[in-house]
Amino acid sequence: MKVTLLQTNITWAEPSDNQRNAEEMISQAQDSDMYILPEMWSTGFATQPHGIAEDEEASGKSGSLAWMKDMAARKKAAICGSLAIRTCEGQYVNRLFFVFPDGTYRHYDKHHLFSMGGENAHYTAGDERTIVEYKGVRFMLMICYDLRFPVWSRNSNDYDAVIYVANWPTPRLAVWDALLKARALENQCFAIGVNRTGTDPNCEYTGGSAIISPYGKVMAECGNDTKAATANLCMEELQRFRKKFPVLDDRDNFSIQKNK
Repeated sequence: MKVTLLQTNITWAEPSDNQRNAEEMISQAQDSDMYILPEMWSTGFATQPHGIAEDEEASGKSGSLAWMKDMAARKKAAICGSLAIRTCEGQYVNRLFFVFPDGTYRHYDKHHLFSMGGENAHYTAGDERTIVEYKGVRFMLMICYDLRFPVWSRNSNDYDAVIYVANWPTPRLAVWDALLKARALENQCFAIGVNRTGTDPNCEYTGGSAIISPYGKVMAECGNDTKAATANLCMEELQRFRKKFPVLDDRDNFSIQKNK
């Protein structure tokens, strides 16, 4: 299946502008089965979400989630990206939506909140991993800082590709490149990382979005430009590799204890 990375230049706290920019990028990209946007693609990385985050119900009716549903239906493709959301219970979450072409969706709430940037002071961490099956591929959903924590990303032979959407700043881009390849190699999976370009009130971003093969090779990349890139995920090749070199069969068996 074809997966397209959308490395967008995010305008700070302007959802309408970012929706238009994303729509233009999708219209210019090649047809794909899935389009993936960065972390908090509609606003930028809002560590203080008051007045910026979208209300859960409103976003689904006329906001950025509604836009994702509409775009998925129009393109007959899945749309994936995270949003700053204020839940119906009044909590703030960094929520990654996986929207199917029929408008239904699954979501994952970021587990590892970026305490260095103060994200943990305002957001509630999720405590459930989310794996979505789409067109015969099992995708695990992850967000930015999760990339640094291999236990949370560990493949128990329950997924084929892992998606990391991010606002990963320029000074730490070498870490992003190294960890994406590490997650692909240790989990025998496709690792998909979608970062952004541009600036926000705190950081500069220079992309580095890429799709990494289970062999650790770059299949598609966006470099430092605001652009799209596409690669084909071949499940037959993945299964042949896992059968020939069954690393996952020798993995350590463990369970993750939820934070209390």
